[in-house]
Amino acid sequence: MSIVIFHNPRCTKSRQTLQLLQEQGIEPEVIEYLNQPPSKTRLKQILKMLGMQPRELMRRNEKEYKELGLVDESLTQEQLIIAMVENPKLIERPIVINGDRAAIGRPPENVLAIL
Repeated sequence: MSIVIFHNPRCTKSRQTLQLLQEQGIEPEVIEYLNQPPSKTRLKQILKMLGMQPRELMRRNEKEYKELGLVDESLTQEQLIIAMVENPKLIERPIVINGDRAAIGRPPENVLAIL
C-alpha cells in the first residue's frame, strides 16, 4: 500500500513530516498540492478520512480566506471545497494518506498514528 503526502516544500512542518516518514523507511508518493491540487472528489475523500468539515481543513490566516469572503458562515460545504480546489494555498498541510486513513502533520508526529 502506498503512502501519499500532500506536500509544500516551502513549509517547515511539511518538510519535517516528509523527513519523519523517510526516517521510518517510507518513501511516500509526494504530491506538491500547490502545483497539483486535489480534485473536488479527492478533497471530499480526504475530509471524510480526516473526519473534518471543510472549514476545519482551511488555513484561515491566509489572505485569500478573507479576500474570497470565506469567513461567511452561510457558505455551503460544497462552496468551501470548491474554494480550496481553486486556491490550494488554503488547504492545511501536510496531509498524509495511508490507505483509507489520513492525518495532518501538525505536529509531524501525528502521522505516526496512521502508519
